[in-house]
Amino acid sequence: MKTLVAQVDILETMTPSSFSSFRDRLETASGFQSIQFRELEFLLGYKRASTLAHVKPDFPGYDRLQQRLGESTVIDHFYDFLATRGAQIPPALKNRDLSQPNEPNEASAKEILRLYKSSPEVSILFELMTDFDEGLQEWRYRHIKLVERTIGAKHGTGGSPGVPFLKESLFKPIFHDLWAIRHEM
Repeated sequence: MKTLVAQVDILETMTPSSFSSFRDRLETASGFQSIQFRELEFLLGYKRASTLAHVKPDFPGYDRLQQRLGESTVIDHFYDFLATRGAQIPPALKNRDLSQPNEPNEASAKEILRLYKSSPEVSILFELMTDFDEGLQEWRYRHIKLVERTIGAKHGTGGSPGVPFLKESLFKPIFHDLWAIRHEM
């Protein structure tokens, strides 16, 4: 994530007029339509079926993205891992609608806190997951500021609302429950 975030430094050297000089040649090319990035979001648990409305069904990778919308996420596998460590995962989480984004859960947060305090080797994993999550949020923030800097309030290249759309995801952590327990450690 640190490497990805650092790449924004290069893009920030571009002035708004520099970007405008070739923006029209991008046509509909946009991160907004990046199948790979949407897949990554879906795999991490940040699912929004509404994003499919902005990808044409004949677009390469659309079927893969549609499939990912209903698949298990990293969070679901994280719950499985927690269960192997003796955590009591609520049945509602194990049987949740996989097409919906993952949400915070107080019961799983309590189990994570218990493991944090009783299993130092697991706490290292939790910290690495938190680092990744923080890096993703940092990248989102830097991306938003880059877009604001280069196009301001204009619509995104791929037809998105631009900055307002990007801001929707800014404070959406992947590992909600790891953040929820920080004040109890």
